[in-house]
Amino acid sequence: MQIYLVGGAVRDKLLGRSVVDRDHVIVGARPEDLLALGYKPVGKDFPVFLHPDSGEEYALARTERKSGHGYHGFVFQTDATVTLEQDLARRDLTINAIAEDADGALTDPFNGVGDIEARVLRHVSPAFVEDPVRLLRVARFAARFAPLGFTVAPETMALMQQMVRNGEVDHLVPERVWAETRKALAEAQPSAFLRVLRDCAALAVLFPEIDALYGVPQRAEFHPEIDCGVHLELVLDQAAQLAPGNDLVGFCALTHDLGKALTPTDELPRHVGHEHRGVAPLRALAARLKVPVEHAALAELVCREHLNAHRAFELKPATALKLLTALDALRRPARLRTFLTACTADKRGRLGHELDAYPQADYLGEARDAAAAVDAAAFVGAGLTGPAIGKAMESARVEAIAAVKANHPQS
Repeated sequence: MQIYLVGGAVRDKLLGRSVVDRDHVIVGARPEDLLALGYKPVGKDFPVFLHPDSGEEYALARTERKSGHGYHGFVFQTDATVTLEQDLARRDLTINAIAEDADGALTDPFNGVGDIEARVLRHVSPAFVEDPVRLLRVARFAARFAPLGFTVAPETMALMQQMVRNGEVDHLVPERVWAETRKALAEAQPSAFLRVLRDCAALAVLFPEIDALYGVPQRAEFHPEIDCGVHLELVLDQAAQLAPGNDLVGFCALTHDLGKALTPTDELPRHVGHEHRGVAPLRALAARLKVPVEHAALAELVCREHLNAHRAFELKPATALKLLTALDALRRPARLRTFLTACTADKRGRLGHELDAYPQADYLGEARDAAAAVDAAAFVGAGLTGPAIGKAMESARVEAIAAVKANHPQS
């Protein structure tokens, strides 16, 4: 029995990145051998075990054969005769097909080390086309490693385009699409995820609402980048900088401008009312991908209200209170912070505006704190009852916001 460290752990060590998950492959063993050593089985489709002490994952070396469509359309073979090279051959990218033994020696049958040095995402074998999830994984790895200069190999992009043409992508289940998208939105450069999917024509299949933004013009005086799709890419990357690893902010950024794809042609390049037009396609996308409730709810609020955030200093105090109430910000201040982070990303996601200040965020945060400080006890003590208490609190909150606005330097 031989044990090797494999996959992302080896890749990240070679890249000088911190290793988060350590996966191992075992060659020359049977399930009963591991059970006898105290390993705990967890795999359903193929034998995966947890180490009795470290809890790290150990999988028996395996091969796989395509037996149907989609992610689950495979038959696996695991026995003591499967070699390390055979196990590595079934992996998606060469940079993920490297193994390291206990002495630090590498097994690299597909030149993954060379591709790490060349900063290339390249498929291991033609079997890549058999699993449509791999297309999403390449796009996600592009989002992670684009800041390091990684690009997709031309021959790999050609295979991905073939997968789209052959309809293999149509068999992706919503849960897998969302799982990979969610991870991509938490990566360092999410715009690369969209570009890779668009380059292979998968964006139009999986995210038609987003693909429709490309080529739609905006007013150059406000958006020097002009193209709505380019603006979206800039916003996504700003969101990743402002809130690293936060896929909720990322999803709000991803969907905030969907209404611009629905602007009547004769109104272009203006997009009056796009914040309201965007709600329907956002709901359709969220329902199709089975997006978590809070992601869908807050993204809709960002879509509908981001222009109000941008013009916060123009809002009457009563209107600002309505905005805060719509966000449930008085009870959930963290929600307001997420909303404002997405709005900041939108404001900075324009060519030449990457470092713009966004004082609206400070103002709305201060307005929220002032409104939340209004306490019902004072009105109860004054003898008010029932609906009168609510009306008095609303008036007091409007006055508190007005005081914050009057003292704000931007007002």
